[in-house]
Amino acid sequence: MRKVKAAVIGSGSWATAIVKILLHNVEKVHWWVREREIADHLMQYGHNPKYLSSVSFDTDRLEVSHELNRVLKQSDIPVFCIPSVYLHSSLEGLHASLLRDKPVVSAIKGIVPEYNDIIADYLYKRFDLPYEQFVVVSGPSHAEEVAQEKLTYLTIASEKRVNAAAVSGLFACRYIKTSITDDVFGAEYVPVLKNIVAIASGICSGLGYGDNFQAVLISNAIQEISRFIGTVKPGERDINRSVYLGDLLVTSYSQFSRNRHYGQMLAKGYSPGHIQLEMNMVAEGYYATRCIKEMNDNHRVEMPILDAVYNILYKSAKPSAEMKVLEERLS
Repeated sequence: MRKVKAAVIGSGSWATAIVKILLHNVEKVHWWVREREIADHLMQYGHNPKYLSSVSFDTDRLEVSHELNRVLKQSDIPVFCIPSVYLHSSLEGLHASLLRDKPVVSAIKGIVPEYNDIIADYLYKRFDLPYEQFVVVSGPSHAEEVAQEKLTYLTIASEKRVNAAAVSGLFACRYIKTSITDDVFGAEYVPVLKNIVAIASGICSGLGYGDNFQAVLISNAIQEISRFIGTVKPGERDINRSVYLGDLLVTSYSQFSRNRHYGQMLAKGYSPGHIQLEMNMVAEGYYATRCIKEMNDNHRVEMPILDAVYNILYKSAKPSAEMKVLEERLS
């Protein structure tokens, strides 16, 4: 067991899965849960009542609190797992000094909608967090499979290798394999973009498109993602690595993908607002679509899949009609 004081910020399914992972490697995890009743339930019964409730925790090795600054004060390495749409409001009142001189980890697969910023840029602007302190946990990973201890590969990204190595050591266990990269921005942007593609994949599935078309959609999608990232954050990266292509594939095809499910409901005629009310979890792709579309208005990268999803979500285009248009733009 490592003597590191790790903290998890957030109470959703991915946060719950990460607490499970960290408890393999550290003696105690400090866990910030916004709702007092959920924090109390966790400490009394040893499981999260809302997400991955089958996962049991040894409460002697947990300290759960709804006081954010208290949790951060007790941590050497905080891991943020809050859905990006709630990040800004959740961090109101956070003391920036509590992030100083420590690796700050993001396991958030989204973009902050109030600022159109990925998490690294948001923390830099909002809390003056140096980029070299920032670490990203990414890769093809669904919380549900981590909870079942299915073999999962995660990529740890940081500009500072010693920080990536430290976080890698906290996450590696019997069913989690880790690798390291310095491509922080690629590891952040791909999860944002793949959620948009997953919505498109779900729409196509709901409309009755088969595997043949889905293969064309995804092969075009990885090229679209590569074009956008290469324009916004140029650099050397192999887009076919699991942290990029693998993450796109699992989110586009998996039964656990909330963004794919969101797209399927769109195809059935549900409105975006109605779906948000029905779903128990956040579909990050809904917010990412508008943010990336606004960013791309400046960059003018060819992104037909983004355009199709944006028109359906924000211009009330009919999914069937928009997919017909998309058919002609793919190759």
